[in-house]
Amino acid sequence: MTTDHALPDAAAGHRGPADHAIRQQIIDAADAHFGRFGYGKTTVADLAKAIGFSKAYIYKFFDSKQAIGEAICAQCLEKIMSAALVSTAEARTATEKFRKLFSIITLKSTELLFQDRLLYDLAANSATEQWPSALGYLARVEEALREIILLGRETGEFERKTPLDETCSAIMLTMQPFMHPLLLEFNLDGLPEAQTRVINLVLRSLAP
Repeated sequence: MTTDHALPDAAAGHRGPADHAIRQQIIDAADAHFGRFGYGKTTVADLAKAIGFSKAYIYKFFDSKQAIGEAICAQCLEKIMSAALVSTAEARTATEKFRKLFSIITLKSTELLFQDRLLYDLAANSATEQWPSALGYLARVEEALREIILLGRETGEFERKTPLDETCSAIMLTMQPFMHPLLLEFNLDGLPEAQTRVINLVLRSLAP
């Protein structure tokens, strides 16, 4: 697999040096503040007061509250994607890699998003409003999926007639109930059985 780079557009809305320690301090403080008061009810002025910085100083690092939320959300999505990539790298066959990719994404999403309401609210906002962090995350998942499909076609595990783009796009749509935060919330009671049935169905459709 070659999808080990950082999430695309993770730095959307960032200003100043990418590795500046103050940036992470703002992110950590915002994480705690959002968790207590909620993302929607918090303003940059509230954050500035809580952190002890001026609004102008925060704006040296982020151009908006959404940019701060993006940074928190991107960190969460990176944890999910990294775990999925590690798991797929350990699998030997394309079929097993496919199962691992979506199973781990759902498992880690459930662990992270539904244990912390802040992360869930941010992820839901990110997915619904199509923040760069969410779009970059989906692009990474589809890139990993594409490599798995190509491997499966090379090894004879998967059929080769359907155009690759069509195959990947259809699978991504099929797996949305187990990836999109708002949809995933309504499918929690059926996990993992419901997802396993869908994965089995997709794999049967990929068979040569």
